[in-house]
Formats: sequence, structure tokens, C-alpha cells
Amino acid sequence: MTFFDTAPSAGGLPMREGRAEQDRSQVRAPAFGTSIDPMAAGLAAVRAEMADLRLRVPGVRGSALGGVDGLLITHDLPRELEPHDLAALAATTFGLGRQTALVLSQSPFRDATLRSEGGYFIVYAVGEHALLAVLGNDGMNVARLHLEARPAVARMVAALP
Repeated sequence: MTFFDTAPSAGGLPMREGRAEQDRSQVRAPAFGTSIDPMAAGLAAVRAEMADLRLRVPGVRGSALGGVDGLLITHDLPRELEPHDLAALAATTFGLGRQTALVLSQSPFRDATLRSEGGYFIVYAVGEHALLAVLGNDGMNVARLHLEARPAVARMVAALP
């Protein structure tokens, strides 16, 4: 068994055994100007975790993943909510939580929960560079959210490059 066919291809170079010219016509290169997003698979896994969190915890309205700089990465929010605002608010909450942890000589920021009359805003650290902001109704069970979200955050960390 040889690695190359005995006959060279049209370009004069040997072809791998079993490869025909018809096989090459089925493989398409991306169109010029398009880019392949190396984070696409990781972001799909993160979005699936976010949607799953919304379905598993009653009262969760949606969530947004943003950088610690406040820029939006992805979201799972209804149309009436602005995901960029949630990402920016998460970064602000992170800054306050991180500073509080430093002043109190506690470990690095993990999460923060804010409660208002209309509901909850919870921010989780997703690794060192991302934040998950979860928005919940006033009747949401926060303890259940923490039980579900912390393992989901760990899976998000593993999915992101």
C-alpha cells in the first residue's frame, strides 16, 4: 500500500490514495473576506448554558456575558432589555465587588447579588476576563439560582478559550 497514487494529479503533484478530483469539488473554502471565528464553538456552548439556566431556574428573565471592561460578548435576553447595558452594569458591579474584596482582605471576586423592588441582578465572575450578568424577577429563588449558576459558570470557563 502506497501513500500516493501512481498517477500524478493535473497539477503534476501526486495525490493521496483514494482521493479523486470529484472529492475536491465538494470541499469549499470560505469566501474571500469572510473570517472564521475561533470563539464560535465556545460561544455556542456559553449561549446554551445561558438558555439552560433560564429554563432551569423559574424567574430568570435572561442573562448577558460581558468582559470585565463592560463590553458585551453574547446574551440571552428578551428584546425589551438592552444587553449592552447589562454588560456595562456587570463591569461596574465587578469593580465595586473587587474593590470591596481587596479592602476586606478577602479572596478574589466570585459573585454579587443586587436586589431591588422589581427583581434581582446577579453578577458571576467567569474566569478572569468575563462576567455573567443574570436578571431575575422579584419572586426568583436566589439560592436555587446560585446552585444552578455556579456549575454553569465553571462549564462556561471550560468552553471559552
